[in-house]
Amino acid sequence: MKNKKVYRVRAKSLDSQGRGVVSFNHSMIPVPGLLPGELAQIVLYRKGDETLGRILSIVEKSGERAEAVCSWSQKCGGCQLWSLNYEAQLKFKQEQVARLFNTVKNVGPVLGMDDFAGYRHKVHASFGRDQKGRIIAGIYEEHSHRILPVTDCRIQDPRANAIIEEICREMEEYKIQPYDEDTGRGMLRHVLIRSGYKTGQIMVVFVVATLNFPKGAVLGKNLRKKFPDIRTIVYNQNNKKTSMVLGKDQETIFGPGYIEDELCGMTFQISPKSFYQVNPKQAEVLYTKAMEMAKLTKQDRVLDTYCGTGTITLIAAKYAGEVTGVELNRSAVEDARINAGKNHMDHVTFVCADAARYMEQAQAVSSRYSVVIMDPPRSGSNPVFLNALGKMKPDRIIYISCNPATQKRDVDFLKRYGYRIDALQPVDMFPVTAEIENIALLRRGREKHK
Repeated sequence: MKNKKVYRVRAKSLDSQGRGVVSFNHSMIPVPGLLPGELAQIVLYRKGDETLGRILSIVEKSGERAEAVCSWSQKCGGCQLWSLNYEAQLKFKQEQVARLFNTVKNVGPVLGMDDFAGYRHKVHASFGRDQKGRIIAGIYEEHSHRILPVTDCRIQDPRANAIIEEICREMEEYKIQPYDEDTGRGMLRHVLIRSGYKTGQIMVVFVVATLNFPKGAVLGKNLRKKFPDIRTIVYNQNNKKTSMVLGKDQETIFGPGYIEDELCGMTFQISPKSFYQVNPKQAEVLYTKAMEMAKLTKQDRVLDTYCGTGTITLIAAKYAGEVTGVELNRSAVEDARINAGKNHMDHVTFVCADAARYMEQAQAVSSRYSVVIMDPPRSGSNPVFLNALGKMKPDRIIYISCNPATQKRDVDFLKRYGYRIDALQPVDMFPVTAEIENIALLRRGREKHK
């Protein structure tokens, strides 16, 4: 939008993405960073198909406004609630869940963090050059392919920030070229850094154009010398035009190819492609609360669907008599079996299969589970899975979701099989963002006509 006229507006509320909303010409315009009740001067601009407001100045500030701690917050888009103090963030998230599940009375208060600095233990950075030709690393600006050289992100593990900064320095010194996906030239495309919250172990994954990366040897050696917590270094090849960070082929060039971390008193192996919560400290809160809500006993047979590398499966096995984890990704199942061995869990079985098909087969042979745990992707589950789950008739369902909107949709579907929400528990896994994790405990009653 070319019109740069300045408008004086007052925010009415926050939308689901944590943006202030103002009324303008009979339309509701989102203004990132503006808080309810604040009076501001803005200009309008287009981003994709949406008209947004950009703050020029705030005339009247909200008492809930937080002091800005990141100079990149308005550009990167990763921390939507950067302008809101933490108490108000939790209130916003509580209201989001309560609004979606407005008929549920038993909604616990959001479980937040005492200190959320550096909570992200999985960090990804892309490499490129700035306008002066200098090598930079960082994240893509929201809705663009421009790299913001953010090497001091406040919610990332500070050790990862330091490693990324050192990689840029070494690339300049040893003439290692950043990969350009438009021309197909260059070598280093991304770096993925994973770190153990309890163990402190660090994994560095170099995403490269080819696994033949001679200068990577000196780069890796120098990094290990400067950062002794690095336990393993992996090359991952990705030279395709894709938004995916990791490619299919990889090679371990130092260490075992994985790191370990401890969660809820158990040890887990984390490889480059493993799913592991980016906020391990809150993951303990999430899983502990889920187990409290499930009230598992040694008489329970538990089925953990979408089990990934078996994190929830193995934690549930501490309380239940028998646990089965089902996952379609074969490499994830292999990791899960390794993790079961590490934790001496011999009453856990992992099956590589589609969860819906597995449940249909289990039902056909009258194999019944008393509790089903589900933690699907952000898009939620699908009717095939939900129908199979409903027909299996477990007594209790623990539904963990990072998207309460799709969770609500799926829960409404399960009502036809007689399931009702017994309790909800939001957990703040992603402070300073608009995201909220939510646990739903469902119990079975009378079925409706299907």
